[in-house]
Amino acid sequence: MDGSRPLGVVVQGSLSQGLEVRLYGDVSVEEMRVGKFLVVQGRRARFFCILTDVALGTASPRILVNPPDPHNLFLTEVLAGTGTFGTISLAPMLMFDSPIELLPVEKKGKRQRKTMEVEPEVNLLPVKTVPTHFSQVFEAVERDFRIVFGWEDDPHKRNFAIGHPVDMNVPVCIDLDRFVERSNGIFGKSGTGKSFLTRLLLSGIIRKRAAVNLIFDMHSEYGWEAAAEGKKTQTVKGLRQLFPSQVQIYTLDPDSTKRRGVRDAQELYIGLDQIEVEDLLLVKEELNLSEASIENAIILRNEFGKQWIDRLLGMSNSEIQEFCETRMGSKSSIMALQRKLLRLEELKYLKRTCPDNHIKQILDALSAHKHIVIEFGSQSNLLSYMLATNIITRRIHQAYVRQAEKFLQTKNPSDRPIQLMITIEEAHRFLNPMTAKQTIFGTIAREMRKYFVTLLVVDQRPSGIDNEVMSQIGTRITALLNDEKDIEAIFTGVAGSANLRSVLAKLDSKQQALVLGHAVPMPVVIQTRRYDEQFYKEIGEMNWETVPTPQVLEAAEVARADLGF
Repeated sequence: MDGSRPLGVVVQGSLSQGLEVRLYGDVSVEEMRVGKFLVVQGRRARFFCILTDVALGTASPRILVNPPDPHNLFLTEVLAGTGTFGTISLAPMLMFDSPIELLPVEKKGKRQRKTMEVEPEVNLLPVKTVPTHFSQVFEAVERDFRIVFGWEDDPHKRNFAIGHPVDMNVPVCIDLDRFVERSNGIFGKSGTGKSFLTRLLLSGIIRKRAAVNLIFDMHSEYGWEAAAEGKKTQTVKGLRQLFPSQVQIYTLDPDSTKRRGVRDAQELYIGLDQIEVEDLLLVKEELNLSEASIENAIILRNEFGKQWIDRLLGMSNSEIQEFCETRMGSKSSIMALQRKLLRLEELKYLKRTCPDNHIKQILDALSAHKHIVIEFGSQSNLLSYMLATNIITRRIHQAYVRQAEKFLQTKNPSDRPIQLMITIEEAHRFLNPMTAKQTIFGTIAREMRKYFVTLLVVDQRPSGIDNEVMSQIGTRITALLNDEKDIEAIFTGVAGSANLRSVLAKLDSKQQALVLGHAVPMPVVIQTRRYDEQFYKEIGEMNWETVPTPQVLEAAEVARADLGF
């Protein structure tokens, strides 16, 4: 098919339920795929639509009672388009106020659609009406995609090509500036390529300098290298190999990191004196801590200060008895707390005291535009992962709050914090309804861009994430999901989601995703960009001195406004 060939006409529909299109007789219904991008040319407007359903129709039930012989091709062709026909359902997503002229011209013996030049100020508008009866439907062409999604080399935007539409080799771009200013999610069941999607996006953000990244790499897939999808022996490059001067790796398990051949990884340790009672709230289920244990932990903290865990682990039964008699604590609860906190000694990265403040080192690196990958190695069990992630994130968020408040006071562009995006896996562990209101991750998700810190959550069970948090997710990139609860969670807070459910349910199990939300003008199904040698060449490191930072871009905008431009 090509863009000059009309596929059918609109026969009925509504703004809420979508459009029904009857295909012409020479258009095979088998050419239609759920998720295709089509355009409807109305009299006053042009509509961009997603194909959401395909069906067969007949003009008379008598044809179904006495169907033609399958080998009688003549009769089958006679009935096609009149007695039998195909129909498709479209969900209009965007529109222009004015139509784009369609002029058929002869070129190389084929009729080809020719479009008028579109002025740069043409705006994409939300759909608030429907096209008239018998408006013609066309397959979208490259120009349509450029109008809607832009192009990667646009000098005025940080666009990044994340893939191409199904059945077309035209880049689909997301606006990285809009992407990083809100929290986002990458979802899909196990084995659908979430890690590859995440690595693609992180590479684009680094390449375009849209933000700095703090990546909690639970399974050591983002830093140096990872296993290629579906292949046991081949590997793909990690962010450190693609951007050696821009990415730093910290490891909580130096032995594991060395065994995998990771170069220049810096060891990361956390002192027991850096653990606060609030950090234990997130992992109280993993440690099986009761409310009484938490209350007694507060008593211990108030008495011993930052050294309370170290003091508790070294206390004898008689010392606990004496403490409870003088400080009104519960001996049984404190002894239970002591017994359960002994599990912390199994975590390699925890030390009684840590002379070097590694969290401050990470913060300084982020301030210097360095992207940080924290590997867990063998310390990737849930207790280890959740505790370290929470401790580090809380401290960095506190520093960002102070810096953002200073910027709001001074209005000096040099005081503006660098936009930070924190990537976490197993996100439903941090953002479930029971803990989302208590953890730092729930706070960041709800604050959105207030303090220049956002989340990139990667998860296979979006239904486990609190609904309030899901409603704040700006852009959702979703691979195949089968569970109805997970599909329903993806569309939390999304208007007109009914038409998109069938699209999501019919994605391929590999290298396909539905992208919708703040960073794209309309929902679109993509074949994800390949992460291979060609991608390495296209995305590889460049001369960073020539790329303006967000602060420089903002200062330039202010200067142009002052000069009247």
